[in-house]
Amino acid sequence: MGTQLGKRGYPGGRLTDALVHTATGPGKLYDGVHGLFLRIDPSGARRWAQRIVVRGRTREFGLGGYPLVTLAQAREKALANRRVARQGGDPAESPWQARPPPAAPAARSAAPTFDEAAVRFIALQTPGWKNGGKSAFQWQYSLDQYASPALGSKRIDEIEPAHVAAAVLPIWGTKRETATRVKQRIGAVMEWAIASGYRADNPARSIAALLPNSPQARSRHRAIPHAEVGDAVRAVLASGAWPGTRIAFAFLVLTACRSGEVRGAEVRELDRSGEIWTIPGRRTKSGRQHRVPLSSGARHLLDASPLDCSSGLLFPSPRGKELSDATMSKLLRSLGIDAVPHGFRSSFRDWASEVEQAEREVAEIALAHVPYGGAEAAYARSDLLERRRALMQSWCDYLELDRPTPG
Repeated sequence: MGTQLGKRGYPGGRLTDALVHTATGPGKLYDGVHGLFLRIDPSGARRWAQRIVVRGRTREFGLGGYPLVTLAQAREKALANRRVARQGGDPAESPWQARPPPAAPAARSAAPTFDEAAVRFIALQTPGWKNGGKSAFQWQYSLDQYASPALGSKRIDEIEPAHVAAAVLPIWGTKRETATRVKQRIGAVMEWAIASGYRADNPARSIAALLPNSPQARSRHRAIPHAEVGDAVRAVLASGAWPGTRIAFAFLVLTACRSGEVRGAEVRELDRSGEIWTIPGRRTKSGRQHRVPLSSGARHLLDASPLDCSSGLLFPSPRGKELSDATMSKLLRSLGIDAVPHGFRSSFRDWASEVEQAEREVAEIALAHVPYGGAEAAYARSDLLERRRALMQSWCDYLELDRPTPG
């Protein structure tokens, strides 16, 4: 059975001889490098072609028909053309005579700058992103902060791997996670430029040799020993902070869930009869629904809560909106608790292993992690709800928060 072509060609990586031979058309099958692709006509005829930038203009070159020209031979021709173009020549000229590019042709000015391309790409993607405007802000901010100084004013078709490396090098050794994310986002903008016909390659893919290979210690969320967690929760509940913040924090600790999942928790997600809180996939990190069994302490927090939940949120801000992601962190700092909200998940995991000696898969699923891989994951479809219910109640009992005072 032939491989059906998609809009951008075969999604599985570089072409193979078998794929070239069996793919069905009409359409184009992209090789992924040097602008090489196989055009399949409605008649079934196969012809190699290449789109590359020559002296500032995107040009297409025919490389011969398949199978007369094999995949390996097409790649050789494409590479040779690319080298000529990179040196300022025109692969169509024979013999090639090196000469300077023509002065300011109209087609060159059509290519946007990197900053312009980034704005257009983000605007295109925003409707499909999970968090919409928030994700768009994060993308734009990180590119403005780190990519724009090195790339912003350059035309998208002029950017080379060295330029991309120059953008991420200043933070590569100190903010590796941020640098990696910026590199990926630059690469995404470049993929948009390729699809838009402004360039034939992605310079962000080939900068590994331009970056130091020094290891960086992985930063961890600040956490406190599990033996101190109960006292920390009681200190928060006894503070003068907004009740929504205090209750949300205690609920976060008792459920071992992420801050964003708790702050965005909705009344309709609760099943009080089944004593379950179901977080929909659209609000989880993994994109999968996560059922959380509620311990007696978590249920008591909800039952005794003085909050007005008419907005639909379980833990609204004073204005009835979702709590800020910095609110709980600021409260912990003000109370001298040396941890961040996410760190209490680490405290829970340490307790589950060291004290409760819980089975690994039960503890991992309680954290909404996937404890399996490969074929095992395909068959392990239970979320071990009842075993997790016992685990979460033991956590509540260990913290001595069976009936916490919500304030």
